[in-house]
Amino acid sequence: MSSQNVDEETPLLRQEPQESEGTNSKKQRTPLPWRQFSILLLLQVSEPLTSQVIAPFLPQARLIRDIGITNGEESRVGYYVGLMYSLFFLTEACTIFHWSRVSDQIGRKPVLLTGLFGLSLSMYCFGLSTTFWGLVISRCLNGALNGNIGIMKSMVAEMTDSTNMAQAYSILPFTWGFGTTVGPLIGGSLERPADRFPEIFGNSAFLKKYPYFLPCSIPATVTALSWIVAFVFLKEFYLTVGTAPVTRGCLIKGNYLTSSRRTNKPTKTLRQLLFGGGKDNADTPRIDSSVPTNPLDGPLPQAEAGQLPFRALLIRPVLIAAGSYATLSLVEIAFRAVVPVFLATPIEMGGLNLDPPTIGNLLSLVGLSNGILQWAFFARMHDWLGAKTMFLVTVSAFLPIIALYPAISFMARSQGLGISVWCLVGLQMTLFIFANFAFGLTFMFVSAAAPNRASIGATNGLAQMLVSFMRAIGPVIVNSAFSLSIEKHIMGGYFAYWVMAVMVGLALWVGFLLPKNMWNNN
Repeated sequence: MSSQNVDEETPLLRQEPQESEGTNSKKQRTPLPWRQFSILLLLQVSEPLTSQVIAPFLPQARLIRDIGITNGEESRVGYYVGLMYSLFFLTEACTIFHWSRVSDQIGRKPVLLTGLFGLSLSMYCFGLSTTFWGLVISRCLNGALNGNIGIMKSMVAEMTDSTNMAQAYSILPFTWGFGTTVGPLIGGSLERPADRFPEIFGNSAFLKKYPYFLPCSIPATVTALSWIVAFVFLKEFYLTVGTAPVTRGCLIKGNYLTSSRRTNKPTKTLRQLLFGGGKDNADTPRIDSSVPTNPLDGPLPQAEAGQLPFRALLIRPVLIAAGSYATLSLVEIAFRAVVPVFLATPIEMGGLNLDPPTIGNLLSLVGLSNGILQWAFFARMHDWLGAKTMFLVTVSAFLPIIALYPAISFMARSQGLGISVWCLVGLQMTLFIFANFAFGLTFMFVSAAAPNRASIGATNGLAQMLVSFMRAIGPVIVNSAFSLSIEKHIMGGYFAYWVMAVMVGLALWVGFLLPKNMWNNN
């Protein structure tokens, strides 16, 4: 591949030509770079840990019931729960493409470190917030400084090739599942510690004033420690010269290019990368794209030499792949946003009236099971069904998931929280785990759709921008519909579930447009 010209028509990942007839045409799987991949797995834990720690107590939090913003009206809780989920993704949608674009220019590591810092700071702020606007600002800060989701996907794609990418994406959900397991456990167990554990925290005036600081401070501290690990041990996979990585001194000084990669061609300043415009800075060196950088898949064209403008990314393969990721995320975040509200809502109003610890334990079990099952079965299912078929099958599982909501509500009203209700809840959560298998497939489709290797960060950033927008509007739409269903009894109280069914139909429609084979055989 190194002898070929790399341009916007070059596929991101390439299958090797099949062997001649009568020989084994299956290419041997490339080993994963486990040391660096393991660091990425560790860093990824911070994302679900910080996002899911608030899930058990968010319907009970100061924003909603404690500060009286709902004026005691249970039907309005869903509006504000949806708002808190949406603020993060809305601000992230406004910034994540720019972070990904910058990472294509200066490297993944400095952007990753910035995101971890913002994640940690915002969680401390959330725990210390006692007003509505304090919570709003902390969630917005979290989203605006966080470009890590797209960056990590770009780094995984750069560490893998067509033979081992499915293996890598089958492992990623395990750490995500670990975060979604531990997060709700922390949130459900440690919220209001002064009230729940008076013998330990009863004399703490600080924890009485800030009853949600303790559960928020734990993921914030874990993220801060992850920042240290990334700063010390993570290598810059995108900006390297042979086997010599960018040093920590280069990161501190902002000098990411070694002398062997300097050319007399100018590049842009950080301000120009973020906001566009301006002329090239003749004093700043460009990256020499002739230097091979990826030991797995050959030369990786860099920055100015191979990076494409935004409009060049708006091609059919990228839009379809990003659309599949975005619509799937819309369905998934709608489910995640409505679940804690549904579980906490009184039985007579259509919910199950569960307390935060029980909700936390349930969501934790789902997260743990999701990670283990994906690690065990994702790659096998991918090899058996193929990417497109597996995507359609797994997304279709959301339809019975939605249908189980009214069934669970009916059983709870007629029989109470008996064994039959818990069996239906278990079935619903099992199907949700199966449906989550589709995410690994969308990551692969997006990475494979990148016009060239130098634009992988921008492509993932574009996809993540669409996803963030969907995740911003999803909770607002579905939780508002849920509140309307209870308040106005629209469609028999099931209006929210019909809205979610429409979302699933949209995701399936985009899924049918996906190519059957994401790899280019030429």
